[in-house]
Amino acid sequence: MSETNNRIIPENAGLVLEGGGSRGVFTAGILDYFMEKGLYFPYVVGVSAGACNAVDYRAEQPGRTKDTFIIRDKALKPIDPMNIIKIGHIYDMEKVFYDYPHEYFPFDFETYRKSKMKVEMVVSDIDSGRAEYLSEDKDDDRMLNICRASSTLPLLAPPVIIDGRRYMDGGLTDSIPYGRSIKLGYKKHVVILTQNPGYRKSLNSGSDVMIKAAYMNEPVVKKVCLRRPKVYNRQLDILERLEREGRVYVIRPTEKTVKRLENDDTELERFYQHGYNTAVELFDEIMDYLELFRTVTCGTASDV
Repeated sequence: MSETNNRIIPENAGLVLEGGGSRGVFTAGILDYFMEKGLYFPYVVGVSAGACNAVDYRAEQPGRTKDTFIIRDKALKPIDPMNIIKIGHIYDMEKVFYDYPHEYFPFDFETYRKSKMKVEMVVSDIDSGRAEYLSEDKDDDRMLNICRASSTLPLLAPPVIIDGRRYMDGGLTDSIPYGRSIKLGYKKHVVILTQNPGYRKSLNSGSDVMIKAAYMNEPVVKKVCLRRPKVYNRQLDILERLEREGRVYVIRPTEKTVKRLENDDTELERFYQHGYNTAVELFDEIMDYLELFRTVTCGTASDV
């Protein structure tokens, strides 16, 4: 572990950020405290809302993710039934990934480009059905498109085309990408989840009928959507085993979570503060884990 200019940079450590829509505000609270303390991981992999958190973390903009989750001005909210008439989809991704960073909630592109932190965002290739881990350090528009693709939920928005490939929400294929951090050789892994301890997805989702109807001509999309609960639950089973073995450090919310598309600003503020308070409470323990883990053998990606 090194300290440079009041920064704490853990050696050979990965930070893994789950998605979860509005529940990502919990992660925002944690990362805001990390930035306040000067803790910056050399590698971050995020999916969906976790990808949005990751880019703001690399840009060193505490408070920005919170501001984009808790929208006070109704005119700036991305979800509006009228969007179906205006743009053909209920969720206005153009507003979030163009208007927000360029106008309403300015993103620090310069700091992002200069940072040495490696950030990867998980996207799902909807033609192959596989997860991909994309990054971009120089092209601002491409970076935003990758983040947009990672956050593009089925039924709410159309696929995003990057380099001629069609991508959607990374959570469809790798909801908790700790395996990626392990595969790349990092020896310490801090994983931030957005669901409570013991949570498992129901295997019979209420949206299954809509998925089958909406993607009847997209068999790969339909397949990854329908199998996601089983894959996600298996990831949690393995993660909990790795946690018991001391091979990962997992942070979870212990208070009631918010809905994926939460509109109640008071609830979002509460959940953000829970994330911040959780980071305060666990910070010394996290620091101990990052320092002492050097003596533990992590294993290989084949373990997951």
